[in-house]
Amino acid sequence: MIRTAAILITTLIVLPIIAFTLDTQSLSDLQWTMLQTSALIALIVAFSCFALAEWTGNCSQVDKIWSIVPMVYVWYFAFASGWNDRIILMACCVTIWGLRLTYNFSRHGGYRWRFWEGEEDYRWEVLRQNHLFKGHTWRWRLFNLFFISLYQNTLIWLFTLPAMMAYVGKDKPLNWFDWLVAVLFVGFVVVETVADQQQWDFQQQKKKRLKSGEKLDGEYANGFVSSGLWSLMRHPNYASEQAVWLIFYLFTISAGAFWMNWSMTGSLLLLILFQSSSDFSETISASKYPAYTNYQKTVSRFIPKLW
Repeated sequence: MIRTAAILITTLIVLPIIAFTLDTQSLSDLQWTMLQTSALIALIVAFSCFALAEWTGNCSQVDKIWSIVPMVYVWYFAFASGWNDRIILMACCVTIWGLRLTYNFSRHGGYRWRFWEGEEDYRWEVLRQNHLFKGHTWRWRLFNLFFISLYQNTLIWLFTLPAMMAYVGKDKPLNWFDWLVAVLFVGFVVVETVADQQQWDFQQQKKKRLKSGEKLDGEYANGFVSSGLWSLMRHPNYASEQAVWLIFYLFTISAGAFWMNWSMTGSLLLLILFQSSSDFSETISASKYPAYTNYQKTVSRFIPKLW
């Protein structure tokens, strides 16, 4: 955990410095305004998530807004840009992504009419039982403040910033590369949708069989989904999510920004976060399901073996 945090912090500090050094383009006054306004929104959202988590004991407050706040940021950038065509296209892509992910989260019980309620991600409770936090309320509170609330909300804000950076091409019309990027973006959203649906169908069928007392066989006996896209990658949904935001960054290249501009920070930090998140999830799965260790050995994590 300490190692992962160090890598995340180093990336957050070092990468923008390198990019700023190499990139000779400077932000316009309007871009600085976009940056400051959206940063303020992110800060308000982060402290609101922390307050709600402390009040309710449910640390999935950031999870609830993970798919919603990015749409707010990117549509704000579109509005502030005077409805620039490229940024509108980016906002439409993010809206497709956001609506799909919000639906998927909602069917897992993540939302209630009282918005601060809902199911908490099971991994937070597992983490609470870690020797670093168990019996140390103040440590968990600090972790909630700095990582769950502040860091994750900062990350969400960061991976939407290519929409602000794309304003450098305000006078550059949409081109074939923009549409290619948009198609790739939506394509990976579709892959993520299929992966989540396959996992949902598997879990629903497993619950149905357990409830009826039916004997579990095949992958149901193993306890985890390993067919469909899950036979190619252990985390096809995570892989697609990472691809979506790496592709989103390409809009800045189409707009004429330097190929290694600092707005890539969010998508790269997301890669590191998913690496550590999948490590944690797999540790839990391996402890619950004996067959999972063999699954890890035979199926790749994010990139399918095509040879």
